Amino acid sequence: MTEILPSGPTAHVDTFCRDSLPPPGHMPHMDYGVLPELAAYPSHINAATELLDKRVAAGDGDRPVLHFHGGRWTYRQLLETANRIAHVLVEDLGVVPGNRVLLRGPNNPMLAACWLAVLKAGGVVVCTMPLLRIRELTYIADKAKIRLALTDARVAAECESAMSTTAEGFPREGARVIHFHSAEYGSLESLMSGKPTTFENCDTAADDPALIGFTSGTTGQGKGTIHFHRDLMAVCDTFAAHVLKADRDDIFCGSPPLAFTYGLGGLLLFPLHIGASTLLLEQASPPQL
Repeated sequence: MTEILPSGPTAHVDTFCRDSLPPPGHMPHMDYGVLPELAAYPSHINAATELLDKRVAAGDGDRPVLHFHGGRWTYRQLLETANRIAHVLVEDLGVVPGNRVLLRGPNNPMLAACWLAVLKAGGVVVCTMPLLRIRELTYIADKAKIRLALTDARVAAECESAMSTTAEGFPREGARVIHFHSAEYGSLESLMSGKPTTFENCDTAADDPALIGFTSGTTGQGKGTIHFHRDLMAVCDTFAAHVLKADRDDIFCGSPPLAFTYGLGGLLLFPLHIGASTLLLEQASPPQL
């Protein structure tokens, strides 16, 4: 028997994503009664809380979570960085729950921290690959009505162009682009300076949108697919738990960008869910792997 889980009131102030969903009669039927883990989901879930905050609260703060060229971060370092970014989003950049935030950059710790910070603030992540050009970025910003982008400074130029003007040539009113991996005034790092290392995560409903994943567009324009906070946990409790069967001492690695939901699961969601760690490579060619 299909079990429909209860959902609490939305936390989204900006309801664009929820308003863009199909009518209830056209939504897929999700059977959450097939596993006890799924049936136990509460009406409110913030995936960042489940994946990161609860890990540190459970005593995993000093465990490594992100390996990268030149170092590694612990769970506590990732949490504190994401919390500082979340403060910037809310206090300096005016993000309210439901706002879409475009992310752009290669796989690295700051991109992962930004991804988690957007969820903490109640925003909706729209992560993009560095390979995308101005036309694709403009299409995504237009389609998802994005007004804020966080971009790695090394790939900022095309993001700046896409966020300044719509495909029709009109100025994108109120749009802002913030650089990370930058020492310039107004960079994300400068805005993070002095921010608290704790943050009260948004109490999102289980079916509040958490991300929009755009398809690659090989058969036409990319399609924006909306994923709920509950969806992000469900993939961890199903495929990762029953097929991958990894353990907390495993190190995940791979070539997909975090902008692909395949890469997001394999390189961020799945390891965090079990307290494992992941190797993030900015360029994942065979020799580097």
